[in-house]
Parts: sequence; C-alpha cells; structure tokens
Amino acid sequence: MIVAFTDSVQATRQVAAAVAELVRPGDIILLTGDLGAGKTAFAQGFGAELGITEPITSPTYVLVHTYDEGRLLLNHLDVYRLEQVDEALDIGLAELLDDGGVTLIEWGDTIIPVLAADYLEIRLHLGETDDERRLEIECVGPRWAARTRALQTGLGPWLGTTPDGSL
Repeated sequence: MIVAFTDSVQATRQVAAAVAELVRPGDIILLTGDLGAGKTAFAQGFGAELGITEPITSPTYVLVHTYDEGRLLLNHLDVYRLEQVDEALDIGLAELLDDGGVTLIEWGDTIIPVLAADYLEIRLHLGETDDERRLEIECVGPRWAARTRALQTGLGPWLGTTPDGSL
C-alpha cells in the first residue's frame, strides 16, 4: 500500500493529477472515504490532468457523468445511492468499463463484488485539521501492480510523512 498525505484541497487535486498521468484506457479507480473526505476534489484534479475543462461535480443524483473532451474519456460515477450491488449493473457499468475510457467511482468499495479484479483503490481519510488528508492507495490486480513503482515516483512529494512532518 502507498500512503500519501496532503494539507490542502489543491494538494489533493495534485495527487489526483499525478495518478491521472498514469492511467490507460480501461482503468478503474475506486474512491472511498467519509462524506467530505475529498473524493470529488480528487475527481476534479484527476479530470483536469486529463484535459477536461468543464466543471466536475459529484454525480450523486444522476449516478454517472461522462466527460469526453480530455485525452481519455472519463466516466465519473457516484454509487452512494445504490441500495444493492446489482444496481451497478443496471446503470450500465459493464458498458462503461468497456468503452475505452477511464472509470472513476466514488464510494466504489460498495460495488467491488461486480468489478473486474483489477483496479486502483484510493481511500481518503480526514486528517487532524480540516484540510489534511491521508490517502491510502492500493493496487489491485496486475494492471495496477505493474505501475506501483511509477505511482510511488509520481506521488513522491506526498509520501511518507504527515503535513507536520511526523509519520
């Protein structure tokens, strides 16, 4: 597991941009964490790095936003309101995962049973102050495992210590 620390919304977006530099068509990124942990801020930084200029907001009520103006198509899902795992299939998840884009799923841990066994999971945790976050990044499956070293390199400025310098 890779652990990164940020001390501002902008830094969380920068971490997301570093991850977005490494994505390939067909990749799945799961974002988990409590309300207000920074999932949407992460999605904004991720999308900006892909070249998306339109505002990225949480698709809580519509479930899926698709952005096609960047270097890769971005499917941004929020599955918080799904009551059963099978509902993910009903919203066309299989088709979204197979459209040649990248899929970013807020509250993604709730639908792991219907996903392929290959994704990047990013767990965002609130820190000591309002702006601090701890991001636990886990590569699941061979596609992401092969990029672990590249992730560590790209996330170098945020690895290892909390914003105040402690571990």
